[in-house]
Amino acid sequence: MNQIEWSDFTKVELRVGRVLSAEIFPEARKPAYKLQIDFGDEIGIRKSSAQITAHYTPEVLVGKLVVAVVNFPTKQIGPFMSECLVTGFHDAEGNVTLCMPEHEVPLGSKLL
Repeated sequence: MNQIEWSDFTKVELRVGRVLSAEIFPEARKPAYKLQIDFGDEIGIRKSSAQITAHYTPEVLVGKLVVAVVNFPTKQIGPFMSECLVTGFHDAEGNVTLCMPEHEVPLGSKLL
């Protein structure tokens, strides 16, 4: 495992947002959803593509709090422009389980 300096970690903006909408991303190479996530007044609403279809349906995702990196450059994914990276962990089968706060926290809160 590579070690990093504290200053490296502080550059990553991991913020909490609420999923406003989730829809199937039919053009994606692997099954994915297109998400709109509200990070509060400071950051606003960002779009993301997420390969999380194994454990989540669009209906279940709406209203959930998620943790995402908001200071990556935008990334073109097929016809979709992703503006943040939603975080998660692979389970034993390789499917992604999202990082989600256990309790309500203000939108835009930074991971400490």
